Amino acid sequence: MKLELMDTAKSVVRRHLPDAVELSDALYQTPELAYCEIASSKRITEMLCKAGFEVEYPFLEKELGYGTAFRAVLQNGEGPAAALMVEYDALPGIGHGCGHNLHGALSVLAALSLAEMKEQFQGSLYVIGTPAEEENGAKVTMADCGVFDGMALAAMMHSWSGGASQANMDVLSLRCYVVEFFGAQAHAVAAPWKGRSALAAARKFLDLIDARRECFTPDIHVNGVILDGGKAPNIIPDHATIRLEFRTDSRGKLEELDTIVRKCANGAALALDCDVTFTPGLLDFWDMVRVAPLEQATAELLQAAEETVGAPLPATGSSDVGNVSYRCPTIQPLISINHKPIALHTTEMCEATRDPQAQEALARGAEVLTNLFLKIYNDAEFCGEVEQSFREACGRKQQS
Repeated sequence: MKLELMDTAKSVVRRHLPDAVELSDALYQTPELAYCEIASSKRITEMLCKAGFEVEYPFLEKELGYGTAFRAVLQNGEGPAAALMVEYDALPGIGHGCGHNLHGALSVLAALSLAEMKEQFQGSLYVIGTPAEEENGAKVTMADCGVFDGMALAAMMHSWSGGASQANMDVLSLRCYVVEFFGAQAHAVAAPWKGRSALAAARKFLDLIDARRECFTPDIHVNGVILDGGKAPNIIPDHATIRLEFRTDSRGKLEELDTIVRKCANGAALALDCDVTFTPGLLDFWDMVRVAPLEQATAELLQAAEETVGAPLPATGSSDVGNVSYRCPTIQPLISINHKPIALHTTEMCEATRDPQAQEALARGAEVLTNLFLKIYNDAEFCGEVEQSFREACGRKQQS
């Protein structure tokens, strides 16, 4: 990219920074849980309307089942379509311990900056409000509904700490079940032979999962908790409930692991003369389709913004951004908001989002996203390389 354009982007971002800091602080002060982000989404849409975006709010209310999502668009001539994703839900008892107040404001700051720079590019700029990331993840349903289909880019940054930012965040596919076992009640001492213990079946199910672990590949993780194991020790339990999550590094392996999980549950039920049912606990989250040219360009832009850049870490968690990445070229860099390593989903991270370091990271991150979008809009060769790499990466994912 031309240095002159990058300098302009930096100046524009800094001009809008006070509004973004005010937004981040407002979200911090009034954290709203998944599905209930009414004030947060309203505040953001009002800012986008004022900046000249056409806003659809609520967006996909019927499909999502709640009204806190939005879609804003700035139609700016013929050219690529690209989307900034905005998160703004908080965590129960913690507030914005995942930094959504900060990196949600970061996406909005990039949007405001690009709107002011509309004379410098042609194309359609979308800003997608994606609530409930901490629960069922609105991006999952949005991806299923085709919201991101045909986009040249979908991007957001995620808050991070430790002093080194990363050009992308890798994630694992995730499936969640509520597994219920049904047996028969009986007095545990007077006539236990008349009972069929649903708890024993649930325990045996977990035992069978553990027995399979030595043959799992390193990316596979299975975690479960017993939600209901009976009401009293002198009654053979006729009902037991387990909530189980399992993750892998590809959608294909997720289906293979699903078969294993069901075999273990059905085997345990068969052995204990019980019945078993499976109910989805969450929508499926998918792994990340990584696009090398996007990561390289993002790393260079982070370095140009004087960020220390580390290599993307192995996937250890899941995100609904993964579902978007199967629909269009997608990236989710990590921006370090504090030199001290701070765990996500903690009150310490929540407080760190208000530090001067975090506000400076907000500006630098928005600068990176603004320049990345300008590169997509203005560099046809780069845009083509990104699309080709995306298609090849999707093909490799389908074979894994």
